[in-house]
Amino acid sequence: MDLKTWILAARRDGLALWFALRHPRTPGWIKLGLLLVVAYALSPIDLIPDFIPVIGYLDDALLLPLAVNLLAGALPPGVLAECRQQAEQWLAQGLARPRMVLGALLIVGIWLAALMAAWQAWDRP
Repeated sequence: MDLKTWILAARRDGLALWFALRHPRTPGWIKLGLLLVVAYALSPIDLIPDFIPVIGYLDDALLLPLAVNLLAGALPPGVLAECRQQAEQWLAQGLARPRMVLGALLIVGIWLAALMAAWQAWDRP
């Protein structure tokens, strides 16, 4: 599989996970992982900002596709096939990428917690 095919498949599968999150036959334990990955993938804010050299794209290039592949593999085959078909139709229609406000709030919350922890560590005499 060449890079372009892999990127298109990862994009399709990422969107398929968004549909799987709402699918009634998706097991509850998988929905928790889906919620975290989909919220992060569709968040307009990255955990590691892209302007940081090298590691800024690490989450987008390695970690996110790995999580997408693991969760896609954990889905029941029928659910995955239905969700992939929905994703392909969505992409074929050229619809805008869905957004999740929850994802942005999650990332902002993580950054605020990290900043508070750093501030408390710095403030100690």
